[in-house]
Amino acid sequence: MLRLILRWILSAIALLLVDWLVPGFVVRNFAAALIAALVIGLLNATLGLLLKIITLPLSILTLGLFFLVINAIILKLASGMFPALRWRPSEPPSSAQRCWRCCTCSSRWFQTPTDKD
Repeated sequence: MLRLILRWILSAIALLLVDWLVPGFVVRNFAAALIAALVIGLLNATLGLLLKIITLPLSILTLGLFFLVINAIILKLASGMFPALRWRPSEPPSSAQRCWRCCTCSSRWFQTPTDKD
């Protein structure tokens, strides 16, 4: 349970980092980032999984690059569902998605248990 909470908080911090790095991506505050991380996680677990299964042949043909499109769609849907998370029209969602993936993947590095025996 503690790992789940830690991953949720790190995802919210990653959203705030994306807000700081990508000019078209806006998150209002930390509470909004927590809720947005929850919405993105729920969309990824349900709709994202379904889309990845349906488009698996296309993803194989593109060597997995189509998964970036699916992740951008999930972020765009989350911004439509949650008004505190949004894009300005000047920036495409793919740049925010790439930055979000880099931040969340690097946050998982902090969560891995290490054996120091």
